[in-house]
Amino acid sequence: MKRRNFIKSLSAAAGVPMAIGGIPIKVMANQTPMERLVAQSNNDKVLVILQMHGGNDGLNTFVPIEQYDHYFSRRANIALPYKSGRRSIIELDSTLATADQVGLHPDLQDMKAMYDNARMAVVQGVSYPRNNGSHFRGRDIWFMGGGPDDYYSSGWIGRYLAKEYEPLSYPDDFPNEEMKDPLALEMGNDVSLLFHQGENIPVSLSLSSSPGNLANLIDELEGFDDQGIDPRGLPPELLANTRYAREMDWILNLEDKSEIYVKRLLEVYNNASETSVDYPEVYPFATNLRNPLSGQLQLVARLLDGGGAGLGVKTKVFLVKIGGFDTHAGQVQEGDPTVGSHSALLYHISSAMRAFQRDLAARGLEDKVLTMTMSEFGRRVASNGSYGTDHGTGGPVMLFGRNVNPGVFGTNPDVSQNNIGLQYDYRQIYAHILKDWLEVDESVITNDILFRDFINGNDDEGNPYSPLTLTRSIVAGSDDFLRARFRLDSPYPNPAQEQANIRFRINAGSHVKLSLLNVEGKVVKKITSRYYQQGEHVLAVNLQGMPVGLYYVRLESPNLTASKKLMIRR
Repeated sequence: MKRRNFIKSLSAAAGVPMAIGGIPIKVMANQTPMERLVAQSNNDKVLVILQMHGGNDGLNTFVPIEQYDHYFSRRANIALPYKSGRRSIIELDSTLATADQVGLHPDLQDMKAMYDNARMAVVQGVSYPRNNGSHFRGRDIWFMGGGPDDYYSSGWIGRYLAKEYEPLSYPDDFPNEEMKDPLALEMGNDVSLLFHQGENIPVSLSLSSSPGNLANLIDELEGFDDQGIDPRGLPPELLANTRYAREMDWILNLEDKSEIYVKRLLEVYNNASETSVDYPEVYPFATNLRNPLSGQLQLVARLLDGGGAGLGVKTKVFLVKIGGFDTHAGQVQEGDPTVGSHSALLYHISSAMRAFQRDLAARGLEDKVLTMTMSEFGRRVASNGSYGTDHGTGGPVMLFGRNVNPGVFGTNPDVSQNNIGLQYDYRQIYAHILKDWLEVDESVITNDILFRDFINGNDDEGNPYSPLTLTRSIVAGSDDFLRARFRLDSPYPNPAQEQANIRFRINAGSHVKLSLLNVEGKVVKKITSRYYQQGEHVLAVNLQGMPVGLYYVRLESPNLTASKKLMIRR
């Protein structure tokens, strides 16, 4: 490769793109030492941002059950069926208020399982004031962390990083023995504003390879043919101490750092074990539609692992991507709205995210990773004549992880309107993740990351908003969430004589087995063993002829195994 061609191929970007395990990634490598942040950070928490490129249709992701008839009338050609066969919407949570009840797309079964396991939260109606429905402007706004009238040259993650590691000298001090890893990794070949910093536009070098020949690509960066004019690309002496010379020095340094980053990431990747979890490969109803997230998330888990505790990368922020959500036409298959392009995309996210959570758990990393979705806008309430939806405004944001505060925040949108109304400004979510998850000081969030009063309870125009608590510091807090949705109550009356009532609740339709056991643990009466729908159930148990004494009612189901005492007296 000729050095001049190499320089021409450089683009203004946020990192160094390359591929590991067949997945293109972009390494944060700019003029400021991002690596030092992790060494300074007082936590090892990681944020994964999942970009749903194109504008996700939130109404066919989370269907408003109470408004189902109106929902159906506004989008009859793409509306998902309700209580109509196996491929019907999945009721998410029977404990929610009636107005908040939502039904999941039928291909979100894994998402339902994560919710029932206290690993998921949904924030309804997320947008920003005067959302203009533009792909490019919308993505810039979500990445820069500004309002509709802001034009920042930096991204909110870039500003977060800049404040955390200032003031340090780059490139002289980094990488070093304490911090060998890049702070941010972006999957794919594109470059996002998310990681840019004000007046410090980074430069990227494109590398694309699998681990097997990645080292060969590194070697190709050394010993360029320079055409005999400026060996190693160094500028002539007459340009010494000029802006040209300084920029050339930085470009050459970027080349050196790229080699260091590539070798480091490849070392970590090779030292980590392959996943023990099966990641989904294709959409079951169209096997030619491969899952684009599985490889990205599998790579994130493997790099974070690195072969054992403390051996993985200390990277703080990952950006993974899935596109195809600009569903103007063919969002569903004509004649069957439960399948189609949007269905496949939702399946890819749901199934890959559940595999990712299992992978993290198997590697002992589940406590340190939080995943958040983003999409530049939602879709219109009404469908169009092409079995699709046009650009809208608000939509749902999903969060996944062992430390997420599970549940549904906000209420269902009013489907009589043309667009999804604004309930939460997206910067509220960002601000709370910075404060509660990444443990950033409130003054930094307000003044340096430019989220103004969002952390203090006011929106961009000074209006108060409903507070959000999206993460939990103590995982035991999930017990209350689970008990409210899966429980076996104490039998009543208790003590009982001729009859006792057994009440239980399940938040997912499943097979339930109820038995009466004696003090020796032997089954003395089979109460029931069959499939029950989601919700609360009460069974009357005939105790006539049963000897007096102490017994145990035992419930067994996929989501709950529990026992309660029952005393029989005459």
